[in-house]
Amino acid sequence: MEKRTLGRTGLSIAPLVFGGNVFGWTADEKTSFDLLDAFFDAGFNTIDTADVYSSWAPGNSGGESETIVGKWLKRSGRSRDDVVVVTKVGSDMGPGRKGLSARWIIEAVEDSLRRLQTDHIDLYLSHWPDADTPYAETMGAYDRLRAQGKVRSIGCSNLDAAQLRAALDVARAADRPRYDVLQPEYNLYDRSGFEGPLRNLCMAEDIGVITYYSLASGFLTGKYRSHKDLGGSVRGGGVEKYLDGRGMRILGALDEVAADLASKPAEIALAWIMARKGVTAPIASATSLEQLASLTRSAALVLSEEQMQHLSEASD
Repeated sequence: MEKRTLGRTGLSIAPLVFGGNVFGWTADEKTSFDLLDAFFDAGFNTIDTADVYSSWAPGNSGGESETIVGKWLKRSGRSRDDVVVVTKVGSDMGPGRKGLSARWIIEAVEDSLRRLQTDHIDLYLSHWPDADTPYAETMGAYDRLRAQGKVRSIGCSNLDAAQLRAALDVARAADRPRYDVLQPEYNLYDRSGFEGPLRNLCMAEDIGVITYYSLASGFLTGKYRSHKDLGGSVRGGGVEKYLDGRGMRILGALDEVAADLASKPAEIALAWIMARKGVTAPIASATSLEQLASLTRSAALVLSEEQMQHLSEASD
């Protein structure tokens, strides 16, 4: 599997990242283990999770996904050096346990390391902007963790171009580690938040980009074609906004390209992201081995210029 350089982190990752938001939610522990085994057996090497995953599921409080990843790391027999673990800090984990203060980052990383059953995190992300904490304080905490070997590299998620520019400037002025990876929402439907100033900044600063919601909460699989399709899935509520004329136009283009390549719409949607300028890899999740096999096929697809243009024009 050909790997891609992830910005200036020194990490090399396969062109598809497994989204661990399903672990402890729509994928139980056994299913999660099977999925991770199959994903790594197929040549991929990166897992994305967060401390808050999967707190939204009934009976959960957060940390369930990291715990499952940790148990899998322990039993998989794989060398730790062969697995790139991405996790995040900053989401609400309860009173006094959120944001990007130095106090909370230093505490939260220990919780994540314990759940992950590892001595280091390959890529640690600030999950959300924190207007109450200066960038210098956050970067200082990350500097300490890197010096201790607990975190190898850092990045951020959900920052706009102005916020990322400000964070980079503070890190440079204070001689602190900078954000070397961005995780933005990006897919064939949701393009405006990343394309433009934010993508230009990432490319100019050699910042790696790992996209989330790469399949638009499942809409780009083609599973949801009308409002009647929404009720059969726990994610259906997040898909309704895509059921408009533009969404149908995108699905139509995906169907056409998928037919040309004997593939599925989800595979084409991911291949389009992989080929986009400035993107290192998309994140996608699966809850069955059948779904996973389809997603992993996307990495072998090569879209022609005409097919890329057709998809882009349908989503303009």
